[in-house]
Amino acid sequence: MDLAQLEVFAAVVEETHFSRAATRLARTQAAVSQAIKKLESELGVALLDRNSKGVVATEAGRLLYDYARRLRDLRDEATRALRQLDELTAGRLVIGANEQTVTYILPWLERFIQTHPAVHVEVKRCRASDVASELLRHGVELGVISFAPPEAGLRSLTVATDAVALVTAPNHPLAGRHAVSIRELGQEVFIAHNVVSRYRLQVVEAFARHRTPLRIAVELPSIEAIKRMVEAGIGVSALPRLCVAAEVARGQLAAIPVREMRLERKLRVVHRQQSPLSRAAQAFVALTQAGRDNRD
Repeated sequence: MDLAQLEVFAAVVEETHFSRAATRLARTQAAVSQAIKKLESELGVALLDRNSKGVVATEAGRLLYDYARRLRDLRDEATRALRQLDELTAGRLVIGANEQTVTYILPWLERFIQTHPAVHVEVKRCRASDVASELLRHGVELGVISFAPPEAGLRSLTVATDAVALVTAPNHPLAGRHAVSIRELGQEVFIAHNVVSRYRLQVVEAFARHRTPLRIAVELPSIEAIKRMVEAGIGVSALPRLCVAAEVARGQLAAIPVREMRLERKLRVVHRQQSPLSRAAQAFVALTQAGRDNRD
């Protein structure tokens, strides 16, 4: 017994006639009759009472018809659901990122949600070092990191390039400068992220190379908290420019290049190499790649 047989049977019950069911299914009457006989033989029970006026379902036939109708409805529902996924009128997209990279992708997320409001988007917060494992165990479909993943089976696409800058309040004495030197920052009070990251280690190493003290007076657990304290004039910070782009554009913060800290970072979207991307993931990747073709 398969769904095709049940669909023929349901059509006969609903039309109460073999010929009308055959017309509806675009099949011959003989083919419909043969399908019903085969189904009755397989089940070992009469499903239809046949007479000169048509057919009527037996008690067993009425029971089977109820299941057949539900199975047919489920098939149609599944077909509609798959079509909605393909048309992005439904679906789910899960992205793995840490706090910094979430800040980077907010403009893309905003555009994606505006374009595809029916797709449920979840950003799963995880450490950058854990993004690859989340991808490989299918915990997320896409990952966003600032380094090329060493794990096999992953593909990364460069979507943006960023650099670390000195971030100050707009009224800070250095705010109007085109660039500063590390040696000018030995007396500044720094506010740092308390999560160890590649860029933090690079900043510490740069200060050490130039024999300049790095006075970290405050460590905070979030980039947003750091930005608010810098804006309030509590201290300065070394942050990726993309993290503060919105605040700089609004005049809330200033971002000044540091000559000796040309710490360029590539922002990458990563996915499993052998797994086909969902339509939602394809659309998000296409959005991040619009206008560029930098892949590695």
